[in-house]
Amino acid sequence: MNGFVLDTDTLTLAQFGHHKIVARMATHPESQIHVNVVSFQEQIQGWLGRFKNMNSPSKMADWYDRRVTRIFPVWRRFPLLGFSEPAILRFEQFRSLRLNVGLMDLRIVAIAVENSLTLVTRNQTDFSRVPGLTTEDWSL
Repeated sequence: MNGFVLDTDTLTLAQFGHHKIVARMATHPESQIHVNVVSFQEQIQGWLGRFKNMNSPSKMADWYDRRVTRIFPVWRRFPLLGFSEPAILRFEQFRSLRLNVGLMDLRIVAIAVENSLTLVTRNQTDFSRVPGLTTEDWSL
């Protein structure tokens, strides 16, 4: 394997300063750690859902400030991987195996496998079902 891709949960923990994940990230060159467009999609959908319910200017200002100071710096720091046609085909292959892994997670898996990257995740239970995938948990 020639690098790592963070799943959405690990990415979110890193964005909020999880000390073990941040320390482990620091042991690798930034060029070896990747984020992926599927995690970006998941985070954007979550942000928009929470934003709809904000009616207080102070809560809204805090919400925007957190995006600027905690969330977006990580997105700018690491290479962003797309969901390429080969990854989509790999996703369809995994999906046909009925692995009991969520669709968004399978998309992230397909990106990791197609790019020969280790998936960094706390979800070892689900991801261990995927053939050909290497995982690590940096939160331990």
